[in-house]
Parts: sequence; structure tokens; C-alpha cells
Amino acid sequence: MKDFKKYYIIPATPDEVYMALTNPLTIELWTGDTAEMSTEPGSEFSMWDGSIIGKNLEFDPGKKIVQQWYFDGQTEESIVTIKLHPDKGGTSAELRHTNIPDSGYDDFVDGWNNSYFGALIDFYEG
Repeated sequence: MKDFKKYYIIPATPDEVYMALTNPLTIELWTGDTAEMSTEPGSEFSMWDGSIIGKNLEFDPGKKIVQQWYFDGQTEESIVTIKLHPDKGGTSAELRHTNIPDSGYDDFVDGWNNSYFGALIDFYEG
């Protein structure tokens, strides 16, 4: 299992980025796929037609999102923490993803950089 940490600059306010990551209608706008999402701790979520599924653990509006992502055969919880900080360029999103299966690590890093935060940055730059 591996961990991944990176900062992304998104050209939008922390409140706008938070909404884009937690509102299913807004998620659909930047991903192009339907999403199931709630800001209720303990609720389950699904994005990219079920490619990403998990449980919502904690929310601090405009500041932080904590989720558990599910993987088949997973022995340790894989936790995704996204912290949003105001930045002169909009928002600095601090990502920490723990316990990523070794076999899928490169795919996850690529997904974070391109499909997830890359798409979100493109959405706001669009």
C-alpha cells in the first residue's frame, strides 16, 4: 500500500471548489458522468459510473472533505482527505490519499492529476 500527497491550484474560490466536489449536479458538470454524493457523514458516494465508490466521513464546508474509498480485497482503509486553502490563484487543494493498492498506484496518481483535479481545473479555466 502506498500514499499520495499533492497540491493543486484551482482557479475558483474554496467555496466554489467545495461545491464542485460535494454537489452531485456540479460533479456531473465537470466529470461528464452522473454522481451520487451527499454531505451527510456516513453516506456512501459513487462517481464516474461506479468507478469510484466509498463512504463520506467528514465535511467542513469550504475547507475539508474526508472520504473512505473502497477497493476489492482491501485490508486497510483507504482515506482521501482534501483540504481547501485560499490562494492568490484561487484555491490550493491539498490532497492526501492513503493506502492505495500498489498494483493501481500509477493509475490513481494519473487519475488524480488528469481525470479528477485536471478536469476540475479545466472546468474553471473553461
